[in-house]
Amino acid sequence: MKIAVFPGDGIGPEVTREAVRVLEALDLPGLTLFEGDVGGAAYARHGHPLPPETLAMAREADAVLFGAVGDPACDGLERHLRPEQAILGLRGELGLFANLRPATCQPGLENMSALRPQIARSIDLLIVRELNGDVYFGDKALETLPDGRRRGWDMMSYAEDEVRRIAHVAFRAAQGRKGRLCSIDKANVLETSQLWRDVVSEVAGEYPNVALDHMYVDNAAMQLVRDPGRFDVVVTGNLFGDILSDQASMCVGSIGLLASASLGERATGYGTFGLYEPIHGSAPDIAGEGRANPMATILSAAMMLRHSFGREAEAARVEAAVARALADGVRGADLGGKADTVSIGDAVIERL
Repeated sequence: MKIAVFPGDGIGPEVTREAVRVLEALDLPGLTLFEGDVGGAAYARHGHPLPPETLAMAREADAVLFGAVGDPACDGLERHLRPEQAILGLRGELGLFANLRPATCQPGLENMSALRPQIARSIDLLIVRELNGDVYFGDKALETLPDGRRRGWDMMSYAEDEVRRIAHVAFRAAQGRKGRLCSIDKANVLETSQLWRDVVSEVAGEYPNVALDHMYVDNAAMQLVRDPGRFDVVVTGNLFGDILSDQASMCVGSIGLLASASLGERATGYGTFGLYEPIHGSAPDIAGEGRANPMATILSAAMMLRHSFGREAEAARVEAAVARALADGVRGADLGGKADTVSIGDAVIERL
């Protein structure tokens, strides 16, 4: 089982190190890990946020464990050289089009949510976000008009096959959960969203056991705080999914608890090739202080065991160890506690 580990910037190396320790504690036969540079760290060493050697490592691996990218020192670089291009480049080059972001309120953490505890405890949803289209990958430009005014523009677009394949992922996920799928768009304003809604509705005919409804993204943002328990599986585009999944993280209490998997169509000898990462950023303001919560990265490693290696038992063990650590009061600063990054990793390993 070959895993490429890309720690990245800021707190990325700190949280990734703890996830690697958890994987090593499982003592899995045939586990091989190798490390590469991405983001600002890669730019500093190689002059590019996604060097060819890093991309080659990813192609040779069965899965990628990714930390975080982002460095304020790189803000003045041309866009194609900024750290964030590393993750966008990996998604595009590796065909990773389906991002799975589960959000569940852990028992005992209801009071950490920005919502009332009785509402927060109902949260158990999965956001399926399309990764290869939308404004993130569309043409874009900054230009000066003839009258001297500056104008920026970004193209939002989806082809029907791109919508169809992410819809299938979401419907299959709903079949394995409570059988409910909510497709989120802005079809009352955007033609891109109208196509999205039409295609998702067409795909629904292949899944008669899944109840489908549609919702505008502004209403969805409201319902996530008003009645999050109504959602089971959510499917949406790149931009809306980015925003709503971050909102969901605060509904459950901390962005330091949310894992993610980015999957494509490439099969490994065990499952599906994927890239696994916490949804939080590089948090440069606390980098090196030992204050980062590694639980989201550890839970991302659990998703990797499940989806890319077919190791359901080990994935469940890791998730249970994290839940037990939280139940026992092991909490970082993001959850109002005093546990540092390494001690959180120690606590999870002890409970394995």
